[in-house]
Amino acid sequence: MLRGYRGLAAVVATMCVVWTLALVPAIAQTSSIFGTSSGDPTLPTDTTYGSNFSGMSPTLPTFQAAPSRPAPQTVPTADGAYLLKSDEMTFDESLGLVVARGNVEISQGARVLMADTVTYNQKTDIMTASGNVSMLEPSGDVLFSDYAEFTDDLKTGTINSIRMLMTDNSRLAANGGRRLGGVTTEMTKAVYSPCELCSQDPSRAPLWQIKAVRVTHDAVAKSVEYRDATLEMFGLPVLYLPYFSHPDPTVKRQSGFLFPSYGSSSDLGTFIRVPYYWAISDDKDLTFSPTYTTSQGMVWAGEYRQRLVNGEFQFSGSYTEPTDPPVGADTRGHIRGRGRFDIDDTWRTGFNLDRATDDTYLRRYGFGSNNKTLISNAFVEGFSGRSYANLQAMTFQGLRVTDDPGKTPLILPMADYNFRGTPDNSGARWNFDASVLSLTRDEGTSSARLSTKTSWNLPYVASTGEIYGVTASLQADAYNVSDVTDPTYGRQDDGYTGRVFPQLKLDYRYPFSKQSGSVTQLLEPIAGMVISPRGGNPAKLPNEDSQDIEFDDTNLFADSRFTGVDRVEGGQRLLYGLRGGLYGEGGGSTTAFVGQSYRLNDDSEFAPGTGLSDQLSDVVGRLTISPTNTLDIMYRFRANAEDMTSRRNEVKLGIGNASKLRLDLSYFFIDADPSNTQFGDREEVYASLQGGITKHWSAFAFTRNDLADDGGFLGVGAGLRYIDECLIFQTSMTRRFTYDRDVVPSTTLLFQFVFKNLGDFQTSAF
Repeated sequence: MLRGYRGLAAVVATMCVVWTLALVPAIAQTSSIFGTSSGDPTLPTDTTYGSNFSGMSPTLPTFQAAPSRPAPQTVPTADGAYLLKSDEMTFDESLGLVVARGNVEISQGARVLMADTVTYNQKTDIMTASGNVSMLEPSGDVLFSDYAEFTDDLKTGTINSIRMLMTDNSRLAANGGRRLGGVTTEMTKAVYSPCELCSQDPSRAPLWQIKAVRVTHDAVAKSVEYRDATLEMFGLPVLYLPYFSHPDPTVKRQSGFLFPSYGSSSDLGTFIRVPYYWAISDDKDLTFSPTYTTSQGMVWAGEYRQRLVNGEFQFSGSYTEPTDPPVGADTRGHIRGRGRFDIDDTWRTGFNLDRATDDTYLRRYGFGSNNKTLISNAFVEGFSGRSYANLQAMTFQGLRVTDDPGKTPLILPMADYNFRGTPDNSGARWNFDASVLSLTRDEGTSSARLSTKTSWNLPYVASTGEIYGVTASLQADAYNVSDVTDPTYGRQDDGYTGRVFPQLKLDYRYPFSKQSGSVTQLLEPIAGMVISPRGGNPAKLPNEDSQDIEFDDTNLFADSRFTGVDRVEGGQRLLYGLRGGLYGEGGGSTTAFVGQSYRLNDDSEFAPGTGLSDQLSDVVGRLTISPTNTLDIMYRFRANAEDMTSRRNEVKLGIGNASKLRLDLSYFFIDADPSNTQFGDREEVYASLQGGITKHWSAFAFTRNDLADDGGFLGVGAGLRYIDECLIFQTSMTRRFTYDRDVVPSTTLLFQFVFKNLGDFQTSAF
């Protein structure tokens, strides 16, 4: 028996091709069970059953009586009473027969029976319904038939020529069946499909359907079981299964085996994965996914999830003892976890866990991580009005070949508090930020830091349209450090140090606007001035959070172009730029910006290559063109101020609509950073093309290329996708060209089928 969280699907495309050839004799024998005779069940299309099933929605007939009909009557039965409505009703006292004719509706609890004629025998407690019989079940399913017999509670009986419309518009039809206790429905020679029928020819077979000699639907277990079943696609049998089952459409989760997956790899060999899903209870579950590989042995993997009253958490991990391990990796594995828990309306806590036994394990075994650093942390945070507080501990695992575990820091604790004041009548407001950080290493610099920053901001709009801003701030930092390398003398410093750093910033903007027909023109000069003491970064201060500098149009006017607290940008500087734009009434727009900064003093805290090391900074700019929703162009640049040679270029282009045809192209170039010898010039282009072929079919392709001197293809791929109301099919082939120790270039061929209500299946080869 195969059941699962997603259920058991019968087949996937690749299996259809391979297994059909292998099972031709079995299919030929099995298909004769159903044949093509008039007695075989077909998906209902006859309007006798309420409406054409090809377009039927779960809208039931109106149960309200017409004004000309008599008032409903309560009819006693052995197990209680039911409400009966009809155009005409007679009672034969001697025979004990109640006969209702014309638009008969019988309600008992949440179950409703409708028919042209209903006869109730009080002596045998048997109810007979004939002519356009339909029954609404408490679950929302609707059964249709021409003739049925029930006990007086409508829970047990036999039904001829069953047609069933389920809550999700899935359809099931059978030659006949019986109901037992209102729980179990047994049907013979049945057919099931969630696919819509062809509107032009409803008699055509749906995209896929399951035929079976016997089908049992258990409303309590919420399962549908098939015996002697055949899966048909486009009316052709492709797979025979003597028995299988899947949850009914009301089920969200159920214990059992999930679809297996298989494939092959140049270093793992042939592999097969057979997941088992265990729905432990309504609030927790476990998925166990062992994988057998012919070259590297077993890989044990699993995932546990649980919801709590105040939150949720989950853990996943894997473990293996490879037969041919890398040096120092006799056992390999990983663990991941995530949790979020509400303490009250203000506070919550949580954690993130991400660790692996070695650098390449996650990528080699396909556990989906291209991150160069794994981050784990535990935290408590609070939100109150305009305030935010956070306390956390953090650890890292570097996956680069150059990463040294001894120099990887442990952060314990790290606390932040941010307060944003309420603007007063003039618009001015106070802000306050504070942080505490303790960072330790086995080798290298360790430090503890206490930092506060108080600022006051006043915006002002003049009557002539100018926009001014004044920001005054005071930052105070105290450090206790050890093993800090003095860049001047090369010695190791220890002890206490700190700084007090005041800053005053003035902003100015003057937007000009003009309406020209349906286009609004905007031209806005922007200027600013920052005044602060020179320096502010003693040699004894470590630099942990301000090393990665990306100077561009987004941070030109920032109070500090450093990314963290450890470094401040001292001295006086001028900021200036020009923004322009054209805005159409239909939503199209073209905007542009160019700007630069000038430092009055000639000393700099910025390293060469950042664009800020000289008095006159690099020129930064951005151009965006989006005249319609089918065209987007964005260009960003950073250029040397002296000769305008390119330091950084980024281009993004999007043309078309993804549902029809869409081209996305991106290109970037980054000049080599003299302070970082790990990377030279970086130049890369990425292109993707996707589009719809028909209503249901679409295709996609992509390529990523390294254009540097030692570059080449980084990855290429293409695929085909089909999506409709009952089936998703996707096939793709990708090629990765990168090397990293035991992770070598590979090709992935993927086939994936997702059958509605049954589940999905996929296979890949590397």
